[in-house]
Amino acid sequence: MEAQATATVKEALAALYHHPDDTIRTAADRWLQKFQHTLDAWQVADSLLHDESSNLETLMFCSQTLRSKVQRDFEELPSEAFRPLQDSLYGLLKKFNKGPPKVRTQICIAIAALAVHVPVEDWGGGGIVNWLGDEMKSQQEFIPSFLELLIILPQETSSYKIAARPERRNQFENDLCSSANVALSLLTACLGFDELKEQVLEGFASWLRFCHGITAATLASHPLVHTALSSLNTDQFLEAAVNVTSELIHFTVSRDSCGITEQFPLIQILIPHVMGLKEQLKDSSKDEEDVKAIARLFADMGDSYVDLIATGSGDAMQIVNALLEVTSHSEFDISSMTFNFWHHLKRNLTGRDSYTSCGSEVPIEAERNRRMQLFRPPFEVLVSLVSSRVEYPEDFHTFSEEDRRDFRYARYAVSDVLLDATDVLGGDSTLKILFMKLIQACGSGAEQNQNWQPLEAALFCIQAIAKSVSIEEKEILPQVMPLLPRFPHQEQLLQTVCSTIGAFSKWIDAAPAELPILPPLVDILNKGMSTSEDTAAAASVAFKYICEDCRGKFSGSLDGLFQIYHVAISGVGGYKVSSEDSLHLVEALSVVITTLPQDHARRALELICMPIINSLQEIIQQGESALQQVPARHLTVHIDRLSTIFSNVKLPEVVAEAVNRYWPTLKIIFDHRAWDTRTMESLCRSCKFAVRTCGRSMGITIGAMLLEIQTLYQQHNQSCFLYLSSEVIKIFGSDPSCASYLTCLIQTLFNHTIQLLRTIQDFTARPDIADDCFLLASRCIRYCPDLFVPTEIFPRLVDCAMAGVTIQHREACKSILCFLSDTFDLAKSPEGEKYRDLINTIVLQRGATLARIMIASLTGALPSGRLEEVSYVLLSLSRAFGGNMLNWTRDCIALIPPQALTDSERSRFLTIISDASSGSSLGSLTDRFAEISEVCRRNKAVQDIVQAALQPHDLAFMVAPQHS
Repeated sequence: MEAQATATVKEALAALYHHPDDTIRTAADRWLQKFQHTLDAWQVADSLLHDESSNLETLMFCSQTLRSKVQRDFEELPSEAFRPLQDSLYGLLKKFNKGPPKVRTQICIAIAALAVHVPVEDWGGGGIVNWLGDEMKSQQEFIPSFLELLIILPQETSSYKIAARPERRNQFENDLCSSANVALSLLTACLGFDELKEQVLEGFASWLRFCHGITAATLASHPLVHTALSSLNTDQFLEAAVNVTSELIHFTVSRDSCGITEQFPLIQILIPHVMGLKEQLKDSSKDEEDVKAIARLFADMGDSYVDLIATGSGDAMQIVNALLEVTSHSEFDISSMTFNFWHHLKRNLTGRDSYTSCGSEVPIEAERNRRMQLFRPPFEVLVSLVSSRVEYPEDFHTFSEEDRRDFRYARYAVSDVLLDATDVLGGDSTLKILFMKLIQACGSGAEQNQNWQPLEAALFCIQAIAKSVSIEEKEILPQVMPLLPRFPHQEQLLQTVCSTIGAFSKWIDAAPAELPILPPLVDILNKGMSTSEDTAAAASVAFKYICEDCRGKFSGSLDGLFQIYHVAISGVGGYKVSSEDSLHLVEALSVVITTLPQDHARRALELICMPIINSLQEIIQQGESALQQVPARHLTVHIDRLSTIFSNVKLPEVVAEAVNRYWPTLKIIFDHRAWDTRTMESLCRSCKFAVRTCGRSMGITIGAMLLEIQTLYQQHNQSCFLYLSSEVIKIFGSDPSCASYLTCLIQTLFNHTIQLLRTIQDFTARPDIADDCFLLASRCIRYCPDLFVPTEIFPRLVDCAMAGVTIQHREACKSILCFLSDTFDLAKSPEGEKYRDLINTIVLQRGATLARIMIASLTGALPSGRLEEVSYVLLSLSRAFGGNMLNWTRDCIALIPPQALTDSERSRFLTIISDASSGSSLGSLTDRFAEISEVCRRNKAVQDIVQAALQPHDLAFMVAPQHS
């Protein structure tokens, strides 16, 4: 059998790497992947690795197979198989001492995984590190292999490819911490081999995470630390030395260290060695990767010691100046490494928590002022340095889309740094620095369109800090705004000019009346809308902000606004505003209308709605056939504009009149396009905003709307009808006068949905309906429980939720879980007391099945990303049904075989449920639920065993009878 499997593996590998037919290669790959999950794979992979005739392709496949088997399938083997496996792997480690390196690495990972699985005693009492030390001393010819294993051991502790139980993984980490001194001794011994120096440094960096039992003073004088720091000045070992030094820095500030004071012996030797690299940052002969490594080291030092740096000592300011050197580097990838440091320094300087050691308020304020003044000059330099990073390159027009995306990212990153600077310097002071850049740019020929890039860069930085500039600022902005109309209409510059106008809209509104700046700025926005799509987008957004914040200034200029609006939405007149960006103009006009007296607003609302309604009616008048065939976007472009109007005109009665007036038009679209999901989603969104704005002012229109969606939902199953109904429930649920038609709505929609969602396959096929259905159900529990909970539909919906809760669709699953937890919470809440007996009856009938489904969800039926939501449902169920839930859980986990869940793990699970019943918080329980979840998901075989035992998809549960 083994011989046949071995031959087949060889044939499949030959086909995978050498057959000319893609179909054959794909089939071979599929077979090999499946083979790796079989029990035979252990013996076949081991045998071929020991076979001297195996080629490199076979060795690579078999070493990867054996590594993955040890990682994930170790539990397949009987307990007595450990020793032969250990011996075999040890033999392979020595066999591949001189390579191939990739094969040797896979063997090392397999041995490390084996060490995670088995207790320390199995390695001879002293653990794998002591065992490894003995082997290194007795068989020095194999030191390269042993050293690689020593390097890999600490790296593999955090690998979740290893299917070990959490407690075993934690114990292994503890074992490594106990062995750290031995490991460092072995690494030190290997320093005698010059050719292994780089690997020794790599191993030291790996082991530092486990060295917290070693004091900083001991490390400060350790030969490995001396070797790493002295290697910082060598080209050959620079990268490895940087990695060690970075880990040493992290070691001194890690949560396991004994406080910063105890770390000073190590810190005091680290900082001078790092600072000694400062001149290399400017060395043009230095390899770029080496410069990046040095810059990363400075950034790590700054981030890690920011609390010390913020005290402002002389040494601290030297570090700050060095970090400014890094920030000034011409390569953005290097310069930007410091951005996190500046952010953390700003937070430290401005945050009150940084000054608690000062005692009372007066010394706190004095120390804060001292530090803020001390760090003003570096932050002023920072502003000047980063503001040059946003300048458009001359060859920008040749950039690929990826390069353009990177450039945009760089500008956003610089914007964040500038905002950090404003928190230290103040927005107005930062504005002065950037204004000087703008003036310099104006004097460099920018206004003649000869050199627009510096001008655009300065203006971009100014608009980036707009929110930090006081609206009372009277010195700089009154000089900036008159400059804007004088700038050339180069596309990128015009785009930034438009964005700047929008960014300072609040200042423009507060500007003194004697500064007539608004009309010329509106002219610029008009120009932006007719130049290009990009400038039109920026101008549209700016126009929205201007209208929002300066709405009072526009009340006498409605004719001009309407002209801009009509040109934009008609597509005639030269504007290059996309239909998406036109929504900004619709919103702009809508917020201005809100400020008008009601009679004027009513007329103005009609004026902005009529072009939209007329366009829809033109399509309708072409006949039923034309209405059914027209592309959805021809309808939604107009309906989306109605949505924006209904959302932003905050005049309930006026909007309600408009909705009532235009309802016949909307109803025709409902009736003839109900099959069209895109159009229905747009129309329901429009109705949602109408309901949200108008509330109870909608009058009879709301009844007609609800009747429409009830009828159409039963015919076309559009989930957006459920979503619209959720909004209606939220607004009208508590209104007794609406109880009759809301009850009808709830019954109709849920009855039909339950018919659609009978099995998990139904849920998977209709995730949007599941999502919106249970969102609606939760809304009913919150806003109108009297109309929902006491009805016959409620228990049927609980059954429906049980059938679909294991759906893999994230949002649908979350909605179902939320509905279940809302149900259990209602039973426990004071306001739900009157429903308690009813909910208890419903849940107790289904409790055993419900608990089993939820435990299956926790242990693998749902992705681990749903852990928090599943944990909360289990918590709610436990709080509401404590003793019963404990019994249901006990019966459920008794089904899981012992190879998947041990007795101690079962006991721990029951304790968690008991603690949940006793009132423990979700935060204290989620990690404990996660541990049980990890145990049951530790590899595919275990997860399959657990799910086969619980069978969440095959459970038969009671369905509440439907009353006629």
